[in-house]
Amino acid sequence: MPQPKSDPKPKTRAAAAGAGPLAGLKGPIVLVGAGKMGGALLDGWLRLGLDPRKIVVLEPHPSADVAAQAIAGLRLNPDPAGLKPEAVVLAVKPQTAPEALPPLAPLAGHGGVMISIMAGRTLGFLTQVFGPGTAAVRAMPNTPAAIGRGMTVAVANAAVTAAGRTLAQNLLGATGKVDWVAEEDLIDAVTAVSGSGPAYVFLLAESLARAGVAAGLPPDLARKIARETVAGAGELLYRSPLDAATLRKNVTSPGGTTAAALDVLMAADGLDPLLEKAIAAATKRSRELAG
Repeated sequence: MPQPKSDPKPKTRAAAAGAGPLAGLKGPIVLVGAGKMGGALLDGWLRLGLDPRKIVVLEPHPSADVAAQAIAGLRLNPDPAGLKPEAVVLAVKPQTAPEALPPLAPLAGHGGVMISIMAGRTLGFLTQVFGPGTAAVRAMPNTPAAIGRGMTVAVANAAVTAAGRTLAQNLLGATGKVDWVAEEDLIDAVTAVSGSGPAYVFLLAESLARAGVAAGLPPDLARKIARETVAGAGELLYRSPLDAATLRKNVTSPGGTTAAALDVLMAADGLDPLLEKAIAAATKRSRELAG
């Protein structure tokens, strides 16, 4: 059996300022909203060595970490009128966007790329707010971005240049892997699979623990076993060159205990149709939210 790949050393904030894929920026990067996901992006940029003096954060309620970075040179809540950003990353709550973003429309007048991680807010919404011809990227990250293991899928409009796309790739890639789709309609399915996907995995850990209790295990032990099993299996899947189906087969002995359980989970009315129904429901809701 092929050996798992060694885990790469995590990037740290000790990376030299001005080094790495975000080196050479002429204008600032403006982050609008520094909550959980915006804060994860900010941490990632700093780990990649982006000079704090090249970052502007517009956040009415900054965390202690953001305030500390302001001491290190990051600009916090300056007057946006004089800014000429290379990119603006929009990380506000989507329900507040119609009120929060229009005052920032002048930021799009300098040729920078507008990158949205707001769920349900379309490329059309961005050009409506920031004007026709705005270079806009719509991206859907997920919560493992907080530990640098996120999965982001993005789509760009026709106004985004090759350089703008590369910049967006590097900014979004600070929190994990990035892939692109050509059709914006696919973002709804992406939201259902990867955006909401961590919740499904957490539910699996909950359900596995409850099943363990039902089988006679003490609750604390059942929760510990379930948590470590889900986390360990996910790490193995991440490190291994093998696909999920092969890893599943490798742990399944014919006629054994795992096979008995999989006979239930892989039945015609088992896990696959249930997840298909769940993903369809999440995709439908994403389209409804997008209007």
